[in-house]
Amino acid sequence: MEQSLKDRYELSKSLYAKWGIDVDAALEKLKEVKVSIHCWQGDDVTGFEEAAHELSGGISATGSYPGKATNAQELRADLDKALSLIPGKHKINLHALYAETHGVAVDRDELKPEHFAGWVEWAKERGLG
Repeated sequence: MEQSLKDRYELSKSLYAKWGIDVDAALEKLKEVKVSIHCWQGDDVTGFEEAAHELSGGISATGSYPGKATNAQELRADLDKALSLIPGKHKINLHALYAETHGVAVDRDELKPEHFAGWVEWAKERGLG
């Protein structure tokens, strides 16, 4: 029989309690901490500058899973999901390789604010830094 999410949460809390950890208190404390979430955690620093390529043996946060973000909309949706599960207000750390150039090759020294307008609008709507 499949356990409900609430049942699994309660079980997890009881397991952590054996180690003296109050999960509810920890989550309340987390509401006070701003976490800076790096965009590369959603796609292993692939970015949107070129066609997908294999991992180089570096960070491997996603492990090349088949559903990893391949464009800004997908990455923002993944971030929305993650942020819905992490209490508090947070920041997003955005690198140049996440510019939205709409298929046009743009050298990094040629990037302009409009290449990040979608990110800025998304962050403002959510009150993100």
